[in-house]
Amino acid sequence: MAIVFHCEFCSKKIEAPDSAGGKWGKCPACHNKLYVPSPVADDELRLAPLDMTALEKEQQLRAETQRLTQDILQEKEIPDGPRSPSGVVYEMSDKELRNNVIIYLRHIAHGELNEAEEIAALIAPCRARAVKIVDRIALSEIPEPELSDIPQQVLASSIRSLRNQLK
Repeated sequence: MAIVFHCEFCSKKIEAPDSAGGKWGKCPACHNKLYVPSPVADDELRLAPLDMTALEKEQQLRAETQRLTQDILQEKEIPDGPRSPSGVVYEMSDKELRNNVIIYLRHIAHGELNEAEEIAALIAPCRARAVKIVDRIALSEIPEPELSDIPQQVLASSIRSLRNQLK
């Protein structure tokens, strides 16, 4: 009589001979390692034994995660903004800075956080000037034309986010 069970990875129905019961094998469909249950009486349910290699891998990953977390927490403060190899910092014009602030606000409003972080890195070296531009946008009764399609509450939240980053 064959042992009939389903692969826990691909759910394919598998038939194995009784002699394979209680051993580890491979699914013929997805080739993942799986435990072939022993032939048992209808009222008895047996569980697969623990795979020690998986437990050891999990312990190693947890230890590595903890070590990396500690390394990150102990790192020194990173200097603001990107620097050129020669040590000369590019001086952004007020118009470019204003455009970058608007682009940042649009990215934040649309939930594009990675793109917003890249723009924030460009803005960071010009903190004082950027704060003035952000304050001008925040205090303006008429929103910038590029930001007029963003709801007022979302825009205000985006402005607060940038203002906090520039502090």
